Amino acid sequence: MSNVDILRFATAGSVDDGKSTLIGRLLYDTKSLFTDQLEAVEAVSAARGDEYTNLALLTDGLRAEREQGITIDVAYRYFATPRRKFIIADTPGHIQYTRNMVTGASTADLALVLVDARKGILEQSRRHAFLCSMLRVPHLVLCVNKMDLVDWSQQVYEKIVREFTDFAAKLEITDLSIIPISALKGDNIVTRSTNMPWYEGPSLLHHLEHVHIASDRNLVDVRFPVQYVVRPQSTTVTDYRGYAGQVASGVLKAGDEVLVLPSGFTTQITSIETADGEVSEAFPPMSVTVRLADEIDISRGDLICRPNNAPAVAQDVEALVCWMDETKPLQVGAKYAIKHTTRSARAIVRALHYRLDVNSLHRDDQANDLSLNEIGRVKLRTTVPLLADEYRRNRTTGGFIIIDETSNRTVGAGMIVEAV
Repeated sequence: MSNVDILRFATAGSVDDGKSTLIGRLLYDTKSLFTDQLEAVEAVSAARGDEYTNLALLTDGLRAEREQGITIDVAYRYFATPRRKFIIADTPGHIQYTRNMVTGASTADLALVLVDARKGILEQSRRHAFLCSMLRVPHLVLCVNKMDLVDWSQQVYEKIVREFTDFAAKLEITDLSIIPISALKGDNIVTRSTNMPWYEGPSLLHHLEHVHIASDRNLVDVRFPVQYVVRPQSTTVTDYRGYAGQVASGVLKAGDEVLVLPSGFTTQITSIETADGEVSEAFPPMSVTVRLADEIDISRGDLICRPNNAPAVAQDVEALVCWMDETKPLQVGAKYAIKHTTRSARAIVRALHYRLDVNSLHRDDQANDLSLNEIGRVKLRTTVPLLADEYRRNRTTGGFIIIDETSNRTVGAGMIVEAV
């Protein structure tokens, strides 16, 4: 693995908050564009009579497709600086795209929420912040954009800061940064702005390059869901048996005593191998093959952990679910397929405790179903036990997806609150 780490971040904002311009600006100022892309944008800007190179055009090709009724889930963009590689999940901001935001933010290390300095904190800004806290995105950056349109006013910025921090105090946000920017002019994007001498913090890119994400990984609870059993078919290697997968959390070392679930057998790790050869230890998000001292019957969907630190082995699961299906709502008594780490099971919805209003955080306990983009707390009973942690403790072993068995479409995303 290279030493340059990867930061995944999701962007969210209301329409016309300048999200496309911001992403365009980051790509442009970090020289992550091809010459022909830039020339095309310059030509279209000139043809439209814009007095500037309209960087929003770099991502606006997607908007045209969206207007034609093609739903775009999440657009991913990539760029790199000498310090870090970046993956941007560009998620639509409308309330009808809550599911897209859930998809984009569920794997993000950081979320960027944009607000327009002229409009201040809107209902959508609150919703985006709530979703980020619910999805346990470790770092949140509020970008107060279009500062050039409020004459770079410190008062306007500070009012937005007060309003947002008051709201964020009700949520579980571990790390919040607020940066005043002008995406159009490039102020505080890559370099510090001279127009806002009162702001003493870093530029956005500097923050993205230096935000500390190594400690966000859970290195305490060893969780290794088995994806595949490696049994080479060659005649020379007869006794090789390895278990391949991605380390979800914790640190695995050769010589460690481990517990295999759901069978409950204990054994020792004899070696850990990667594509580049043997390693002494493995940690998230490494993909490795683990070899064990004893021959135990292990198959896909099983989980390797430490004997005194195991997840719940549970068939009754309480979870927050974001519903993603336009055609059929989630209803009590309905049966679905469920995919949790490398395990597949079937589940029945036993109860719907409440529907959550994402804007007011109000709980409606009279709800009978969950429609598209709605979030609620449900109780599920599964056919085989899930090897599960609470989502707040482990995003990998605490998250699952719900699949409609007839159409095979993903219809919901769940976060485990409690596994009994």
